[in-house]
Amino acid sequence: MYDVIIIGSGFGGLVCAHQLAQAGRRVLVLEAHWQPGGCLQSYQRKGHTFDTGLHYIGGLGEGEPLHDIFRRLGLLRLPWQRLDPDGFDRITIGDRTFRLAEGFDRFADALADEFPRQRQALQRYTDMLQGPDPDPTVNAWQWLNQNFDDPLLVDVLSGSCLKTELRRESLPLFAFAHSQKSYIQSSWRLRGDSSLIVSSLVGDIRRMGGEVVCRAEVVQLVGHDGRLTAARCSNGEVYEGSWFVSDIHPASALALVADERIQRSMFRRQLAMLQNTYGLYTHSLVLKPGALPYFNHNKFVYRGGSPWDEATERVMLSCRVPDGDSTGALLLDLLTPSSADPTALAETVVPGLRDMVSERYVSTPLTWQRFTRTPGGSAYGIRKDSRQPLLTILSPRTPVANLLLTGQNVVLHGLEGVAMTALQTIGIVLNGKT
Repeated sequence: MYDVIIIGSGFGGLVCAHQLAQAGRRVLVLEAHWQPGGCLQSYQRKGHTFDTGLHYIGGLGEGEPLHDIFRRLGLLRLPWQRLDPDGFDRITIGDRTFRLAEGFDRFADALADEFPRQRQALQRYTDMLQGPDPDPTVNAWQWLNQNFDDPLLVDVLSGSCLKTELRRESLPLFAFAHSQKSYIQSSWRLRGDSSLIVSSLVGDIRRMGGEVVCRAEVVQLVGHDGRLTAARCSNGEVYEGSWFVSDIHPASALALVADERIQRSMFRRQLAMLQNTYGLYTHSLVLKPGALPYFNHNKFVYRGGSPWDEATERVMLSCRVPDGDSTGALLLDLLTPSSADPTALAETVVPGLRDMVSERYVSTPLTWQRFTRTPGGSAYGIRKDSRQPLLTILSPRTPVANLLLTGQNVVLHGLEGVAMTALQTIGIVLNGKT
């Protein structure tokens, strides 16, 4: 009998397992795949290790949002590298490139040098980012265009948003702000692949008495009288528990519940109707030795329109930190929501890139769907909607008294958003009230 059974071993599930095991709870993590990690999984090809979902994180400096959380999780011991404070992100729109600088004042000053008439508006923008969370009914596109009268600057501010899905009609300002502000505080890459995070968390969970079982797909959640009692897996095992935490898509979790009342519930029908964000294509490139110097920032390139226009060509370039003392880039990821080859667009900022490539591996939204069980390979989970915040911004609680939600589909995506949601989920379990 376990105190907590966690379905899925993405970052949210592992954070819950780590902190609950640390609090003395008997924890079991059930993972359908052969390895844990969800979007933090890595894979190997010909001796190279590639990431799936993690490319950089924000807010890891002392006193910033992720610092205390990562300290509690033991993740500060990993080899983090701070990105270029003078331009952690470089936004190329047409024939112009703009730097996003670290620190709210430096961020505003750097862009005010390019857009001197927008200095006061930039101050309002950074004040908004540093203030309380915006009302979830406030639309990001409308707020930006009410506060800035230069469309190019709006595009620049939105240009690093291959970290979220830009939709004029629906994206809440609070989701847009969270995708921006921690990176302005400080931006970081791992020296190594994202499996370092997974190995660290899983190792700690096991040392604290928790269990992580792979190839254990949950096919049914059994219960009665509005409470769950056990998880039945495809391998025939049945695990009994007091609390159940789902780190998979909420609609998938509710579909597992073998209770007719839940199957017929309005909540389940609402989940089934929610839309998911788009998926991404990742072109993972192995470069010829010495062909490209490492660049300690991310490059975002747009051609043919605004970042807010679906038809605009776009790509993000993210470089793996070289091993040892090497100054040459070996692994480079190109990320795009389009099925078209983004190499020509990437050559806007890395001339001759095509000739630098020795190997190429491509993952698609269907790859994500297969390995992370996300519907349609959605990159950012359930689409948040400022017009319907109560429907699209979920609570960790469900109509099943002892079934809780965590992960990117609940409140916010990204490591910071998922960690914040996991802390809410953990609090409910530790408080002990259903």
